[in-house]
Amino acid sequence: MQDLAGHDMPKKSPIFDGFALLWALLFGLFIASTPVMACPASCHCIEKSGMTVVQCMSRNLEKIPSDLPRDTVVLLLASNHITHIPNHAFKELHYLQEVDLSNNEIETMDVGAFQGVSDSLLVLDLSNNRIQSVPKEAFARLRAKISLSNNPWHCECTLQEVLRELRLDPETVNEVICHTAVQEEYAGKPVIQVLDSGINFCNFHHKTTDVAMFVTMFGWFTMVIAYVIYYVRHNQEDARRHLEYLKSLPSSSQISKDFDTISTVL
Repeated sequence: MQDLAGHDMPKKSPIFDGFALLWALLFGLFIASTPVMACPASCHCIEKSGMTVVQCMSRNLEKIPSDLPRDTVVLLLASNHITHIPNHAFKELHYLQEVDLSNNEIETMDVGAFQGVSDSLLVLDLSNNRIQSVPKEAFARLRAKISLSNNPWHCECTLQEVLRELRLDPETVNEVICHTAVQEEYAGKPVIQVLDSGINFCNFHHKTTDVAMFVTMFGWFTMVIAYVIYYVRHNQEDARRHLEYLKSLPSSSQISKDFDTISTVL
């Protein structure tokens, strides 16, 4: 026991302690100075109630930024000059719940515009744009409450099928107006009101297709008949000319008589 008590325990070097302390301090400063997320230069990112809100409103943007933070929950892109929503525009934003694209100049969107966020997205605002039609699959499997008001919609079969699958914002549903329609009498009326009255735009589509096919077939039939008539008349004319030519030829009896006359003279 005395031997054990008499031996000094190994002590850490002061140099080592100082190096460890310096390393910890530098590492702490590095962590503190490293941003939690990267924010697009044209936007402003804030933390609000544990959510990352990316505010890009009224920034003269012509397209959706591609370098959005992956932890974005709310994305505000209203009042810009965006004209198109491309495929996979939000596919890396797995926490995205709300997108505001109102008051832009959007005219078109690709089929896969919202792929990757169909499960997380809760609110989508596309009001006050220039959208006339959308691909049938563009909103596939979206569960979000969607606002499509104040767009120049063309009311036809595809739009009817798209609306059937959507969860429209009830406060703006009557502001989804037919700017144009397959039947002019429905232009200027709310789409839902027209559909609720029993109108089926897909029936008009089928009728239009049937009429187009009938006109095409009638055109081909007319061309065939015209060709047959031309062919028969042309052959009749050739036959008449050939018959006149044959009539103009001397008969065999006349040839024999002329030959006898020549023989007698000789």
